[in-house]
Amino acid sequence: MNGTIPKSPMKLLVVEDSRTQAEYLRHILENEGYRIVLAVNGLEALEQIKIDRPAMVLSDILMPEMDGYELCKRIRSDTSIATIPVILVTQLFDPVDVIKGLEAGADNFIIKPFEPQHVYSRIQSVLQMLERSDPHDRSETGIAVSFANSNHTITASKLQILTILLSTYELAVKKNTELSETHERLNAVNEQLQVTVEKLKLANEDLISENAERRKVEDALEKANKKLLLMASITRHDLLNQLTALHEFIELALMTKNADPEKAWNHVLTAEGIVNQTVNTVRFTEDYQKLGIKSAVWQSVRAQIDNSLKHTSLGTLKLENSIPADIELYADPLIEKVFSNLIDNAVRHGGKSMTTIRFTYACNNDTCTIICEDDGNGISPDEKEKIFSYGFGNNSGLGLFLSREILNITGITIKETGEFHKGARFEIICPQTTIRKSGQI
Repeated sequence: MNGTIPKSPMKLLVVEDSRTQAEYLRHILENEGYRIVLAVNGLEALEQIKIDRPAMVLSDILMPEMDGYELCKRIRSDTSIATIPVILVTQLFDPVDVIKGLEAGADNFIIKPFEPQHVYSRIQSVLQMLERSDPHDRSETGIAVSFANSNHTITASKLQILTILLSTYELAVKKNTELSETHERLNAVNEQLQVTVEKLKLANEDLISENAERRKVEDALEKANKKLLLMASITRHDLLNQLTALHEFIELALMTKNADPEKAWNHVLTAEGIVNQTVNTVRFTEDYQKLGIKSAVWQSVRAQIDNSLKHTSLGTLKLENSIPADIELYADPLIEKVFSNLIDNAVRHGGKSMTTIRFTYACNNDTCTIICEDDGNGISPDEKEKIFSYGFGNNSGLGLFLSREILNITGITIKETGEFHKGARFEIICPQTTIRKSGQI
């Protein structure tokens, strides 16, 4: 505060029931050179005024026994102390506070929480007002004021009213400025928060996508492990049966080679057939052990069909690959073998009248279907499911079984839906999570 008013001899009475608030206000004022006396309520304040009259009273409004309004009224009603300036200290500040303060005879207000500069300016404002005040300016009868359904009578001078109103306006402008600054800071923080939320959202989406891919891989590996265990059991059983039969036919050939050479030779030929069957079984296990070893990946369906032609010969047959180039399938890396098995199956069993093998693609609701069909002999109704069984068929009986196992790694299914004598039709049914256009996530 600018030192236009002498402060060293000035005594101020602080009336505050909160010891913490009182000591803080004492600290602020003593730093400016004022001499401070404390009172805890209005009654004690009146006693202090009688003992040693202060130059000014700073009183809290909300206090037990006697509040600040009543203390102010008591001071104004006693002619011996009525000229002591009173500043009311409050946490509230609305029009009713101002009117009740003026009605009680308060000279100004200080708002909690305290700001030292605000406290100094209010004290100086009151002291300057007292220097300029006109004793004849005070209304003897009072000014009747009606506000918020209450009637009040104000006897303060015009200068006193103007000073309080200007102080109120100054504080309102200051608070509004602080509010605007806070609002701007909140907007800036909110913008930063929005950016952070967007980043977190993107990171969360990436994490969800990554977790989904990881779950796919884990599910595929779990299925592969179960199937490998099953295959090991089946293969061991088949090899034991084949080796046992091979041993029996060799023994029969040895037993009959002298007595009946022709019969012995037939036993040898049968044994040779068993050897070929055993070799096919071993070759199949070589393919099957690769199942699920590598993680499933997104692969071009059209490219895999074209690549599968390396493993089989079409002869005079025509292959039509109508799958769009951008269609990708999430499947085990052995998916190429599925397409080669389908082509090989058509070549072997389609019959002499067959001319074309065709791959097409269609979507319906949440699933898409890759279709392999031909114009050959077709498959009888009672064999449509059996052809996917292990060991069924005139050849090795392993190709379509392996195809179904490869597809099932990622939840893809296959079934035969062709019409007998009009051609075979294999439908590879792909859930929405296993098929996409290249570039999609």
